[in-house]
Amino acid sequence: MSISPYLIPAQEIRREYSQLNSRFIATLAPAFSTDEARAFIKRIRQEFPDASHNVPAYIIGGGNNVLDYCSDDGEPQGTSGRPTLAVLRGSGLGDVVLVVTRYFGGTLLGTGGLVKAYTESAQAVVRDVGRARKMRVHVALLALPYNLLERLRLLVVRRSGAVLEEEFGADVTMTLRFTLDEFPLFQAELRELSAGSLQAEIMETSEMLVPV
Repeated sequence: MSISPYLIPAQEIRREYSQLNSRFIATLAPAFSTDEARAFIKRIRQEFPDASHNVPAYIIGGGNNVLDYCSDDGEPQGTSGRPTLAVLRGSGLGDVVLVVTRYFGGTLLGTGGLVKAYTESAQAVVRDVGRARKMRVHVALLALPYNLLERLRLLVVRRSGAVLEEEFGADVTMTLRFTLDEFPLFQAELRELSAGSLQAEIMETSEMLVPV
């Protein structure tokens, strides 16, 4: 299958939230294994070693096939990790890890205040992160005459591809990227454009996150 059935964070992002002088820093990123999620959590803890708490939550996989985890990291039981994970579960995201870092501001928030603060911190970063799907892509090489260059560039855009590199010599050599679904359509239009004389050669096939 060329497209993952669930959405994934497109990139790592961070948002901050304050509640009664306590500072909450929510950092969210894609993670495709428990090892990646744990490495991310470790990195955030090393970045904020003097924080009162670094509350982690993650979901590996997506849809009905997930492995999830959360911890209160010293906050009263059920006030931080569970609310943070609940936001992730409700977001529709998979392969996602989130750490909410708290710096205590001197005023006790109480159980309800903590739940509210961690929930709203998680919601802010989930709301703002870009969405992507993990898709299989072809990277292909194509040599073409200069008189077809501009029309070829337009064709790449029309087929939702990307030009990774252009080299100019006797011909133009282009390195292109397409999803597996779009590549055959690109090849068909390329043959039509060149009266059957051109065909892109697949160099590699891999997975990448494609924004949606």
